[in-house]
Amino acid sequence: MLDRLARQLIDPPLNQLGQELAARGFSANGVTLIGGALGLFAALLIALGLPGLALLPLLASRLADGLDGAIARATQKTDFGGYLDIAIDFLFYGAVPMAFVLHAPAQNGAAGAFLLASFYFNGTSFLGYAILAEKHGHETTAQGQKSLYYSNGILEGTETIVFFVLLCLLPQYFAPLAWVFGGLCFATAILRIYAAKQIYSS
Repeated sequence: MLDRLARQLIDPPLNQLGQELAARGFSANGVTLIGGALGLFAALLIALGLPGLALLPLLASRLADGLDGAIARATQKTDFGGYLDIAIDFLFYGAVPMAFVLHAPAQNGAAGAFLLASFYFNGTSFLGYAILAEKHGHETTAQGQKSLYYSNGILEGTETIVFFVLLCLLPQYFAPLAWVFGGLCFATAILRIYAAKQIYSS
C-alpha cells in the first residue's frame, strides 16, 4: 500500500544519486549484486544473534536495491537487469526469516515456516500477475519505472522493509509478528488472484 507514496519521496534523490554513480562507472547489475551481498550479510548477523548490528547492512541493501534501478535509468535498462533484481529481492526476502529461524528454531520455527510459505505464495501471485499483464499489454508506473508489471496489494516492498526493521529491533517478538505479517501476505495474494480473475478471466 505504501510503495506509491514511498516512490514519490525517494525517487528524486535516488535518481540524482544514480546519475552520479553511473557517471563514475557503476553498473546497475553490479549494484544489484552488492545489495544482495549486503542483505545476506544482514541475514548472517541475525542468525548469529546480532539483529541490531544487522540493521545497517539490511538498510544498505535496500538502498542498493533502489539505486540499481536509478543507475539503469541513467544508462540502459535491460530485461536481464530487471530479472536479476527481482531474483535477488526474493533471495533477500527469504533469507531474513530463515535467519531468525536458524537462530532460535524451537521458538521461531513454526512461525518462520508460515511466513516463508506466505512469501512463496505472495511472490508467485505477484510474478504470475506480471506475466498476465505483460501478455495483455498492460503497464503501470505506480511503483516507478520497472522492468515488469508491479501489481499493488496490502503488503508491498515498503511494508516488508519496515517489518524486517521491526523484527531486528524486537527479535523476541518474531513469532507473533511473523504470524500476523504472514497472514496479511496470504490475504494480499488471495486479493491479487481475485483481481486477476476479474480482469483476465475472459
